[in-house]
Amino acid sequence: MSPTDGDDELDTEAVAPIPARSREPVEMVVRVKQETMRLDQYLHMHLADYSRSELQRAIESGGITVNGRASKPSYKVRNNDRLHVAMPAPEYDLPQPEDIPLDVLYQDEFLAVINKPANMVVHPAKGNWSGTLVNALQFLFHEHLSRENGVYRAGIVHRLDKDTSGVILVAKDDQTHRELALQFETRKVFKEYVAIAAGELDRDTDYIEARIKHHSHDREKMTVTTDPNDPLAKDALSYYEVLERFRGFTLVRVQPRTGRTHQIRVHLAFAGCPVLADKMYGGRDRFLMSDLIAGLSREEDDTLLERQALHAFRLRFRHPRTAEWIEVEAPLAPDLRRTLEMLREHRPLR
Repeated sequence: MSPTDGDDELDTEAVAPIPARSREPVEMVVRVKQETMRLDQYLHMHLADYSRSELQRAIESGGITVNGRASKPSYKVRNNDRLHVAMPAPEYDLPQPEDIPLDVLYQDEFLAVINKPANMVVHPAKGNWSGTLVNALQFLFHEHLSRENGVYRAGIVHRLDKDTSGVILVAKDDQTHRELALQFETRKVFKEYVAIAAGELDRDTDYIEARIKHHSHDREKMTVTTDPNDPLAKDALSYYEVLERFRGFTLVRVQPRTGRTHQIRVHLAFAGCPVLADKMYGGRDRFLMSDLIAGLSREEDDTLLERQALHAFRLRFRHPRTAEWIEVEAPLAPDLRRTLEMLREHRPLR
């Protein structure tokens, strides 16, 4: 997919040349519109399991060559450059099954839909080699998971951000995985999110159409560009509908029609109403009772949210084997429900 948040993002590594942290050398052919991207940057975009410093070391040691020759991390890749990529052996063992309870919303012999909790990484990667959804899936389904994306992403068709809760689709075999991934790529999967936004959206229903690209200085962050000709940006479209209004806050339903990284979070921030408690795009990583009630003492105060107020609420797709439409909803997480209760009590519209 990718896609996460948007926030639900198709796992584009499904078509990347290298499986997650592969031991096997492979050949890549560069495809770029403009020849302005550094070699290490280009590789990092396609090999998300490796840090940029790991890729730089591999380039400098000769493990990665360009057109048969040694290169430098700063080399500007050109269209049709041939890259030979031989990364060192993985530093970490393969993901191990872990007995982590999961809320299974739907399953059959081909696929499953999980209600992912917040604060859970979808698949192992740098800094998160255990406690992930993949670890939990391997315990629950054993060998009955697709390997289309490699063992580090067993079963994973698309992704959600670590702190986004809600529905996520899992494939149990490779054919099902490929057919589901195609539905994501061709935008035939209906995705609906619920977010609590900091601020009041002007219109009850509208759409946000703004191209998204990586931030120029922070590679973990995305940003909107207003340049229609920016070769590094991708089209992004989100429809939204206000579900409930409060003084200074909005409960909103969002339907992303594209699956860009952090799409909903970026688009709502661009509209002036970032997702509540979204540190990356809103500046704060928590929401407190004292944000609603003035004069609370430290003892009286309480934390309502310690993560972004974004929830993947509904997923609708055509079953790849039966051709039936499947629609699954995940109830709002307890922290979001409690936050809404406090907003209704202390910040109702008058």
